[in-house]
Order: sequence, then structure tokens, then C-alpha cells
Amino acid sequence: MRVFIVEDDPVYQRLVKYVVEMDADYETHVFSSGKECLENLDLKPDIISLDYGLPDMTGEEVLQKIHAFDPEIGIIILSGQENIRTAIQLLRSGVFDYILKDTETKERLRNALANLKNQIELRREVASLKAELVGKYDFSKQLIGQSAAMLAVYPLIEKAIKSNINVSIQGESGTGKEIVAKSIHHHSSRRNGPFVAINMSAIPRELLESELFGHEKGAFTGAIALKKGQFELSNKGTLFLDEIADLDKSIQSKLLRALQEKEFFRVGGEKAVIYDARIIVATHKNLAEEVKSGHFREDLYYRLLGLNIILPPLRVRGNDILVLAKHFLTFFAQQQGVPKLDLAPGAKNKLLTYTYPGNVRELMSVIELASVLADGPRVEADNIQFSSLAKSDDFFEPDLTLEDYKMKIIAHYLKLYHDNITLVAQQLNIGKSTIYRLLKPTQ
Repeated sequence: MRVFIVEDDPVYQRLVKYVVEMDADYETHVFSSGKECLENLDLKPDIISLDYGLPDMTGEEVLQKIHAFDPEIGIIILSGQENIRTAIQLLRSGVFDYILKDTETKERLRNALANLKNQIELRREVASLKAELVGKYDFSKQLIGQSAAMLAVYPLIEKAIKSNINVSIQGESGTGKEIVAKSIHHHSSRRNGPFVAINMSAIPRELLESELFGHEKGAFTGAIALKKGQFELSNKGTLFLDEIADLDKSIQSKLLRALQEKEFFRVGGEKAVIYDARIIVATHKNLAEEVKSGHFREDLYYRLLGLNIILPPLRVRGNDILVLAKHFLTFFAQQQGVPKLDLAPGAKNKLLTYTYPGNVRELMSVIELASVLADGPRVEADNIQFSSLAKSDDFFEPDLTLEDYKMKIIAHYLKLYHDNITLVAQQLNIGKSTIYRLLKPTQ
């Protein structure tokens, strides 16, 4: 750490320099005036020990210019005058400590430096962890693939990152909905706030209101203390409501009010709690169909819909399956500290012809097992073992014409992409007009 000592008194210059250099981690630079200090701020000091009574500038002037250059610099003021009002004002303005020049200066300065050093190191560690977290949830690394279906998703994630709009994510289990939600949060303007996730289907109905909004002490039997809910805990950050379609109807009206009013009441509470959180929801169901069937409130649907991102199932992503498989082989090799395995042609063919009901999560599990079963430098077809959960599509019907098969394929993809003709056209590499033509009823 670089420490500036700004002191015009030679005796205190030597004293402060001696105390600072007791710690080998410090590199010292000594200046006799405020002007010298300010001219060398480009050296980026971590700590400045500042005499408040310099001959060329007032301590307040030097302090303001240091704060303007970098408010993160830790400042310790040394003063020959005991002025309580000045000391309090300086501490409120962000100065770390105010130390009098007396017989206890040496010890107080040593303690202040040690405490300030710990604070700076902690701040650096937090910044490092946040940077690591952003890298961990870099969607360009987590959401791997260049299929038409995935290329349609990436721009939507970018738009979600650059805005504060609510986001709804649809996709089958295992397609990466929570990864997308975390990626959006950790790259958004709310990245320094909390990411709070709650699965609607995992909480018993009678506990869900308390889990979302919290409760007051004595609100019900067993409420022995005030409890903050997920809305309150996610303040200034992102609240991820997973499996939102499973939210009990009795809670839907309370959720709607919280979203509309930007406030809520804890269970048993009489005072509204204001919150500021971005809402991201996810579901493996078609929310529009849930509204039509009466299971989900229409007004809540429109409040939550926001920017809608539909994650495609793995079975329609073509060669992405092999790209992901190779990625997982590399990951497991690094994890186990062993050479990376290759995929034999038979293994590739087997991977490409499977339907993956568990999507990317299932592929990862299959590749992990295959990497353990492989005996040589390659994963062979026999090492690829699928579960018995997958259903085979009986696609071939001898009485159908080619046009019938085209209709069957288009109907399949329209259902898959919730009637989004643009996505279907991209996936099948055909024009939207072709789809409209085939869907047009014959006279």
C-alpha cells in the first residue's frame, strides 16, 4: 500500500514516517506542502496522513481536492489543535481518523493505520469477489451455443441488462432459466445489490405470504420475532420468482398489489414497507395458457410479463448439443485434474439423436457419467447412457404426404415456441411467408 505523509514539521515527518514504515507492506512518500501532495496524486496513494495546518493551503482545501480526485483514499488527519467541532465535521466528511499531535500520537497513528489497512483490504476483497461473480455469470460463457434458437435469445438478454424492465423467462426444466436471471442481475445497474431467489412451488401455501413479505412479532403462533421477507431482503437488487405459474391464487392479489404500489405489508403489520427491487420471474409452463384456464390472474400476468425471454429446449438446438458436450468434458477434466477426453463419432451420433427431456442439465449429467466410464482418450458410444424417462417420438406415419409432414413439423415447433412464428422461421431456416402459406386452410 502506498502512503503519502503530508507534514511541514520535520520532527513529525520523521515520527510519522517511522510509524508507517514499521509495516513492511507500506511504501512511503513524504511531502512538505499541500501543493506537492496534490501534484503527485497520480501515483494513486491508498492512505494519506495529512497535517491540517500546512503553510501553503488550509487542510480543508487539500482535503476537498483529494476527495475530488478519489473519494476512496483513506485519510488520517494530524492536527496540533484540539477542536472538537472541527474533528466531528471532518469525520462526517469521510476522514478515517483525527489525531492530535501529543504524547499519544505514535500509538494512535499506529492503530489507525492498522485499522485502515484492514478496511482497504476488505474493500478490495469484496470488489474482487464481485468481479469474479460477474465473470461467473457471464452469459456468453454460461449460455453456450450458436443455433438459430439461441441467437434469438442473446439480444433479449442484452436488452434486459441495459434496462430495468421486469423480465419473464419461459423454458422447460433444465434450460438455464436461473442462469439467465443471475446473468441479467450481475451485469445490470443493480449488480451491487442482492440477488434473492425463491421457488414458488417449493414453499407450502400457508407459509408463502410470510416468506414473500415477512411477518411481525406475534403475528401468529410461532412468530417469536420480526422476520423480513424476500421482497424486503431484495431491496436495491433483484428478486427472482421461480415457477411463478405455481403461485397460489390467494397470494396472487397480494403480489399484484406489491408490484403496483411498490410497497407491501408484513403479515400482522399495519405499516407499509417500501421496496425497490427488479422482478424477474420464470416458469416451465405457458403463462398465457394458465391465464386462459383461470389458474393465473390476467392483470398479474401483464404486470409480470415485461420482457419475455423464451429459452429453447436442447432437442431443437442441433449442433449446440456437441458444443455443450465438449464444454462439459473440459469442465470435468479441469475439475478432476485429468486430460480432457474427446468424443468418438459413435458417441456424437448417439448424443445428437436423443430428445433430452431434462435439457442441458440432463446433458451435463450424461457427460459427467460418460467421462467416468470412458477407458481411453475418447468417450465411446457405449459410455453414453441415457435415463429411461425420455419418450421416443413416433414421427413416421405411412399414410401422410410430404405436405402433411411439413405441417406436422411446423405444428410441433409452433407449440414449442408458443406460436412465435419468427422464432419458428429462424429455427427451421424458412421464411415466415412459407409458414403462413402452409397454415392457410385449403379451399
